[in-house]
Amino acid sequence: MSLSIVEFVKQQEPLFVGAVTDQSVTWAKESQFAIQYFQRNDYLAKTALSNPTSAQNAIINVAAIGITLNPASKLAYLVPRDGMVCLDISYMGLLHLAQSTGSIKWGQCKLVYSNDTYESNGLDTAPTHKYNAFGDRGDVVGGYCTVKTADGDYLTEEMSLAEIKATEATSKAKNGPWKNFWEEMARKTIVKRASKYWPRAERLDNAIHVINEDEGVFQEPVMAHKSEEDIREDAKKQQQEIMDKAQSLCEEMAHAETMADLKRHFAEAYRLTAGMKLQQNIQAIYSECKIKFEEAA
Repeated sequence: MSLSIVEFVKQQEPLFVGAVTDQSVTWAKESQFAIQYFQRNDYLAKTALSNPTSAQNAIINVAAIGITLNPASKLAYLVPRDGMVCLDISYMGLLHLAQSTGSIKWGQCKLVYSNDTYESNGLDTAPTHKYNAFGDRGDVVGGYCTVKTADGDYLTEEMSLAEIKATEATSKAKNGPWKNFWEEMARKTIVKRASKYWPRAERLDNAIHVINEDEGVFQEPVMAHKSEEDIREDAKKQQQEIMDKAQSLCEEMAHAETMADLKRHFAEAYRLTAGMKLQQNIQAIYSECKIKFEEAA
């Protein structure tokens, strides 16, 4: 078994080398890390040999995303899931990719417990979070991710326990990682959602796509009693409401009296239009307004 899996990994070198996006991620090191994972987990090795395509894809994704399997870094792992070998990327791995690609300068993700003192200070400011690191913090009530962008702005995304649980309930990984490493999966869920509002980075987008493919993507449930026509009409109304609100926020950006107000209006508008082409216009308006502020200063 050990020899066969070693031979299998070595056969992937040409594909790995051809997919490399970060020259610091080398075949010489990553192949050894991969072999270590397989040799230390018989079930993982058996899964790889019974489903070699999945193992091959997982190894290639290491190169395509540009992330290391080094166990000491705790950024990414090879894991068995549903009869496949998957590349599992931790929340630290996602933050690492965001930093290394220049999407953000710095970031952190923390869970909030019932005995903590937590105060939200808006989307464009880090929250006030105080806690006793060595005492009983109670049960998890939510979490947040705060990052500093390349422009020096702060962005904070918060998720309640209910929102985290909703993602867990729809994930294909709920009987594995969610059961054994709940806090880590909760943090990754928060970082994934927060990343929607960061400057785009292809390697980070690819990493999140791989995670979503392996774990399943949370979607808002549709009420069964509604007709398709009602659902379409509701979607149109919701989209129009979003566009109207976004337009109002853009006007507020244009008339903002302080940089703090400008950032606050922008963060709200950008978050509101997640996934819409309208975000590009909002980004452009924000950039123009920011330049005016800087010139006036």
